[in-house]
Amino acid sequence: MDNWDEVRTAYQVAKMGTVSGAADVLGVHHATVIRHVDALEARLGVKLFQRHARGYTATEAGEDLCRVAQATDEQFSQLAGRVKGKGDEVSGELVVTSLIGLAPMMAPALTAFQQTYPDVTLRYLTGERLFRLEYGEAHIAVRAGSVPDQPDNVVQAFVKQPIGLYASQSYIDRYGMPKDESEYNKHRFVGHDSESNGSPFFQWLIKNVPRENVVFRSTDNRAMELAIRAGAGIGFMNAHDAAAHKGMVQVAPARDDWNAQLWLVTHVDLHRTAKVQAFLRFVKEQAKSWDMS
Repeated sequence: MDNWDEVRTAYQVAKMGTVSGAADVLGVHHATVIRHVDALEARLGVKLFQRHARGYTATEAGEDLCRVAQATDEQFSQLAGRVKGKGDEVSGELVVTSLIGLAPMMAPALTAFQQTYPDVTLRYLTGERLFRLEYGEAHIAVRAGSVPDQPDNVVQAFVKQPIGLYASQSYIDRYGMPKDESEYNKHRFVGHDSESNGSPFFQWLIKNVPRENVVFRSTDNRAMELAIRAGAGIGFMNAHDAAAHKGMVQVAPARDDWNAQLWLVTHVDLHRTAKVQAFLRFVKEQAKSWDMS
């Protein structure tokens, strides 16, 4: 790409959603913004935006381009900071992603980090989608399961979450307590809607409990936890969350083949930046006080 100004303009249009908003950020006339976007679309031969009365919405091609532009823009900013002798400052935007189930531990840690470094703006993104670090979608990912193997990522072991089978007291009162695994086929379970989910405990459930017994299924870990607490069936919870709610009964204790290993993942291009290193040190120290039993 031989014209960074056009790419940067498209990125700001996608970010702000309007030509006028992008023009204000860039300090240019709105006609310049339109000209840059039109020229870039003509050069690439694709539509980057859908135009409508409320503004501009990026197409799939536009989202791809803007992810790359965001990462590039951030790297330029970091370079400028180092050139100006400010490379050691912990400031600016920090994007951290994890599964929603980790929010009870991560949110307090993120808050404490921001209190220590008040010049940092935190964005905490949760969801099952794998946020792509190479496209600048996040600076740090906290991931669970097998060792992440995406290229150009720096992976560090973090903590292990003990995972056990739990049910609410209301479920036990209604259906009884299974004496062992041989009685699981007589009980109702809460599980993942997708049989391809890679979590070791869900794979165990698929192999050891008839699918028809998994009567409440979801793609959202938080929804599954709420269903278990409401009495929909027996399901997997980490020990920390189960202990935090009254009326939860342990049906089976945590097992090594169920436990979820957590990983801290960063991209090699951003791993050594001041704010990423500061957060990695901070969250590792915070984790020492977490009750993972």
